[in-house]
Amino acid sequence: MAMQTPNPIDLLFGEMDKLGPGDDADTLYLLRSLPDHRFDVVVDAGCGAGRQTFVLADELKTLIDAVDSYQLFLDRLGRRANEKNLGQLVRRHCMDMKDIPSVFPTIDLLWAEGAAYNIGFANALTTWAKAIRPDGFAVVSELCWLRDKIPDAVRDFFRSGYLEMQSVQRNIATAEEAGYKLFNTYTLPNEAWVKGYYDILEPRAKSLVNHSDVAVRDFAVGTLKEIETFKIAEDSYGYVFYVLRRSN
Repeated sequence: MAMQTPNPIDLLFGEMDKLGPGDDADTLYLLRSLPDHRFDVVVDAGCGAGRQTFVLADELKTLIDAVDSYQLFLDRLGRRANEKNLGQLVRRHCMDMKDIPSVFPTIDLLWAEGAAYNIGFANALTTWAKAIRPDGFAVVSELCWLRDKIPDAVRDFFRSGYLEMQSVQRNIATAEEAGYKLFNTYTLPNEAWVKGYYDILEPRAKSLVNHSDVAVRDFAVGTLKEIETFKIAEDSYGYVFYVLRRSN
């Protein structure tokens, strides 16, 4: 029997509620900032293990279509939804985010926390715009530069980490070009990066830097480098939520 290769993602993120920066309170704040609370078709794009999915389901009391391309995260989402008695309000779809319009042709609210970059922020907004009904909403968070002055080490990290990262103004222009009106922006506080995310990931990554599998070692080292970059960033970057209304 062959030894199965360990999966770095499962080793590092196993059983974590948060798979990226974010917090239930921030999700709820943004959801309650929307003017219209009657959303019939709600899609959580790149839902991961469902932290924000459960906030949406619990607050809106409507069916949430949770989309992710990683089945193991969706399996965990299903288990957690049942534990929280929200199973009947969550429907899981293992699929690529770019295929959302072909499966959900009319969306009232599209939610995407820290996931749009997987298919490119501009590409995601343009792709999803086809499916969001006029006056419907997209709430999408994206990693952005927050200042002009950026420490050299931080800029160097993102040259390989996320070269396409843009300023908030540039992303607003991108959203408008894609057919949205800006309703609001909201920057995730630093605490939402640390609490329940980096404070769990850091010790886990440290414990894996000497792992026998090279892919696991590399993933752990890369994660520690990311956390180190955040510590020296001087608030030069962050996750910004773009609350967007689909133009008529």
